[in-house]
Amino acid sequence: MDEPILTIEEREAINGGRWFSSLSPSLRHDILRCTFVKRYKDGELIAARGDPPDQWIACAKGAVRVSSTAVSGKQVTLTYVEPGIWFGDIAMFDGDRRTHDAYAHGDTTIVCVARADFQKILATHVELYEALMRLQARRLRQLFGLVEDLNTLPLRARLAKQLIHLVRSYGVPNLADGSQMRIGLHLAQEELAQLLGASRQRVNQELKAMEREDVIRIEPGGLVVLDRASLMRISEADDQ
Repeated sequence: MDEPILTIEEREAINGGRWFSSLSPSLRHDILRCTFVKRYKDGELIAARGDPPDQWIACAKGAVRVSSTAVSGKQVTLTYVEPGIWFGDIAMFDGDRRTHDAYAHGDTTIVCVARADFQKILATHVELYEALMRLQARRLRQLFGLVEDLNTLPLRARLAKQLIHLVRSYGVPNLADGSQMRIGLHLAQEELAQLLGASRQRVNQELKAMEREDVIRIEPGGLVVLDRASLMRISEADDQ
């Protein structure tokens, strides 16, 4: 059931987002006053491929799994949208239908802006055009980096990079040892493998090797990063 009000933590996640916090106070205010809140349980569909572009969305809690379906019928995960991140703005501009499915990963809260309100905000705040261009430029840089990594880095380095990203986005300090960071986003090894374009078996081998080197610890509830410096060195390795 939809809830009309964000919790304090959810509102902080939205306001603290790197992109959103860079906007002017008046623009942030006009965006937030147009939003409505939706809550989903783990695995529930948020938006389907082919849906009309009727909402601009931000994640406020949990994560949004963006996926596509292969010809074989297998679902392939492309990315996870973390709290504070906005998405769906491309469809808001070109009016075309959504190209991917979006599912809740864990208990998830999103805020939405209807397309009509989005267009009104654009008409009122020219600043939003430039801000969205910067957002798209950042996404393109990330995409080019991922493609380059896929073609130049060994799986071990790409896995380390992905773990560093997950720690930055979902890291929770270990109460017993603050230098250790638990990855709060619970991913099955198959889901992690999909993000890397590799098989689950190969990813499992690399994770086990990192565990033997005391870089990470594999637990039933997820992964704990023990040595971020070593993980960084692994991520900077090339294929020579």
